[in-house]
Amino acid sequence: MGDQHEKQQIQPRADPGNVPAQSGACGSCALNATSTALDRQAGALGISPANPVPTDKRIYRLPVFTEQFCQALVDELENFEQSDMPKGRPNTMNNYGVLLNELGMDEPFLTPLRERLLPITALLYPELGGACLDSHKAFVVKYSLHEDLDLSSHYDNAEVTLNVSLGKEFTEGNLYFGDFNQDPSPVPKYIEVEHVVSRGLLHRGGQIHGALPIGSGERWNLIVWMRSSAVRNQLCPMCHRKPQLVEAEGFGDGFTEPQVQEELPQPVSATLG
Repeated sequence: MGDQHEKQQIQPRADPGNVPAQSGACGSCALNATSTALDRQAGALGISPANPVPTDKRIYRLPVFTEQFCQALVDELENFEQSDMPKGRPNTMNNYGVLLNELGMDEPFLTPLRERLLPITALLYPELGGACLDSHKAFVVKYSLHEDLDLSSHYDNAEVTLNVSLGKEFTEGNLYFGDFNQDPSPVPKYIEVEHVVSRGLLHRGGQIHGALPIGSGERWNLIVWMRSSAVRNQLCPMCHRKPQLVEAEGFGDGFTEPQVQEELPQPVSATLG
């Protein structure tokens, strides 16, 4: 958004009953496990490190949808794309794709998906509020030879990102990942990760990444930026400053307005007559 570093959009505060219970502050949960133990726990949930990614990148692959569902979703998105209905750009970097809230998919589809991922994100990303991701922005991006070919290096406006390959038929166009944006190295090392249709990649939103040029066909990916208001209310992940908030519809940028504590009634001096 054009002015997001100066004024941050806020969402209505989530019902505390919808936030999973946990001990300690959401943004500073402790996970006392070695990388090997963490991988073992993740494996029990059907998650595997996205080979050949080093474990310090903390990028994981997991099953999300069936291939049949992916095809059906792409078919519907193509119908919407060819319609006369108004459409917004997915984000400031992609020119082709669909904002899924424009199709009314937040409550019936995306919110349940995010909530189902909470046990996994709590395990993998506790320090990023993985146990209390309470909002999201979701969109589908499309790459083809005559449209967007690739995507330059960037990091996401998210605590945790889910990237699911939906198809269709395509060659090349791998994702690449560099350093975490808050811990860059003098000579960054990039690694490539292939797309696997119906499988998702989980990674930290602040992980610098991009997409290599597609070679042929069309590539569609579902991107879900998952956000924790408990984390970002303290510090904007994009400009690393205390956010200044403005009202917004829906989830906005994932910030919530601090609750105002009710003032207790003051005692009144009185004498009995």
